[in-house]
Amino acid sequence: MLDLAQQVATEHFAPHNRLADENEPRMVDRHGRVATDLRVSLTDRCNLRCTYCMPPEGLDWLPKVEVLTDEEIVRLVRIGVEQLGIDEVRFTGGEPLLRPGLVGIVAGVTALAPRPEVSLTTNAIGLARVAPALAAAGLDRINVSLDTVDRDRFTQLTHRDRFDDVLAGLAAAQAAGLTPVKVNAVLLRGINEADAVPLLDFCLEHGYQLRFIEQMPLDAHHAWTRGEMVTAEDILGRLSAAHSLTPDTEARGSAPAERWLVDGGPATVGVIASVTRSFCGSCDRTRLTADGQIRNCLFAREESDLRTALREGASDQEIADRWRIATLGKLPGHGIDDPSFLQPARPMSAIGG
Repeated sequence: MLDLAQQVATEHFAPHNRLADENEPRMVDRHGRVATDLRVSLTDRCNLRCTYCMPPEGLDWLPKVEVLTDEEIVRLVRIGVEQLGIDEVRFTGGEPLLRPGLVGIVAGVTALAPRPEVSLTTNAIGLARVAPALAAAGLDRINVSLDTVDRDRFTQLTHRDRFDDVLAGLAAAQAAGLTPVKVNAVLLRGINEADAVPLLDFCLEHGYQLRFIEQMPLDAHHAWTRGEMVTAEDILGRLSAAHSLTPDTEARGSAPAERWLVDGGPATVGVIASVTRSFCGSCDRTRLTADGQIRNCLFAREESDLRTALREGASDQEIADRWRIATLGKLPGHGIDDPSFLQPARPMSAIGG
């Protein structure tokens, strides 16, 4: 099996997301896609209860003994960077700001050579306090999840009255130079659809880059239905009623967002249409969960265990080989439109975006 992984990893491919060089370390799947973007979940815990993610009472969190230590996370990222060609790392959760060792983890990863681009996706609660330390540790930029600019609706969506904390976190990230500050928003039918234009206006006013994300079947209670989803077409229709949108001619590459210039630019707005306009053919992502499992797709129903190998004394090369093998089995697409599609057992909070 290892021989197969090594053979595939040295074949010539020309995937959509980047050209493969046979002399560089990399992870290649059977469809020629090269995984260079690593999403690392630091915890499955969260201090909000967004209705499309988890119930108000929360979930059963991972036992501490099952969660990777700070040192284990940095080692796995180092293996990805040094041996597998990872050049971009995004820390996620749950809510990564709840990880006590976050600043040290960021510093450990930004010290790697070659240095990857390092970013963080957060709900921004507590970010005002830690943004300067994250910038000093080398963090490059921030993505903040914010689904409304209406205070009451924020409380309705998240079951927490923390709207001011999020605004303060956004401002602190910008002041600390963690730019471009990106805002990720999910619209839910009958709840916050009307926030599309106010969100865009808010981001234009403050210099944030807004990205709408179609709601995906990753909720803890498995209540998602495509018929109730606010689609990319719906979002663009609402935005176009208030602003002039023209397609951004800059090459998209493997970026998940389709971008439009707003009122002629230079400001843009993006839509990540994971469901209705899937971009699986150019996907360059691999994911590491907080408990040390590798997922080659956000919607994968199988995982590969690196934590056990790590704790049983596996060498860097052995771990890299396991990771390569996990990448090989990546399916050509997420299959949401297939009648046989089954939602992953883990919700988004336990996978990491």
